[in-house]
Amino acid sequence: MEPKWLEWAKQLQAIAQAGLTYSKDVYDLERFELIRDMSVEILSEYTNMDHKTIKELFANETGYATPKVDVRAVVFKENKILMVKENSDGGWSLPGGWGDIGFTPSEVAVKEVKEESGFDVKATKLVAVLDKKCHPHPPSPYHIYKIFIQCEIVGGKAKEGIETDAVEFFAENELPPLSIDRNTESQIHLVFKHLHNPQEPVAFD
Repeated sequence: MEPKWLEWAKQLQAIAQAGLTYSKDVYDLERFELIRDMSVEILSEYTNMDHKTIKELFANETGYATPKVDVRAVVFKENKILMVKENSDGGWSLPGGWGDIGFTPSEVAVKEVKEESGFDVKATKLVAVLDKKCHPHPPSPYHIYKIFIQCEIVGGKAKEGIETDAVEFFAENELPPLSIDRNTESQIHLVFKHLHNPQEPVAFD
């Protein structure tokens, strides 16, 4: 589903980043800077992000380029799924965020649920590992893997967090407007399969 121009821009950025990290020759470094600039130009041309913002995003990335990891918690209660309203875009999403250094994926899921919804949970099952480029998300300058982890409520109560404006449970046929940068409708239906069939295998791209 990812457009070719985005695929090319990210590949050029990855090549440039690796080259700038490992090359010693001054002329090679200059060439890799030019490749990075090409990737920035492509993204600037096809998105509403300005050249300076994209350049700063890429300039902060060093070392060998690897995918980023987004962890989402899947929490059910009375056949409904827990979602939080993101104050950044007003859409609803499964609690979650970037993987944190020093935390396992399940620890990230537990932490994000507490911070964004107020509930205490324990991680119980890996539901899916998905590549964002294979799903109908908006274009992103990063290559992202999304990990969905099912969790069970063990305490706490609904409470908004710093990044969330509301906390609610929704039936599968009554989903709210989604924050599609974080999760898509097809992904929500996918995780509901694990509610309907606990033996459903882990989904992966």
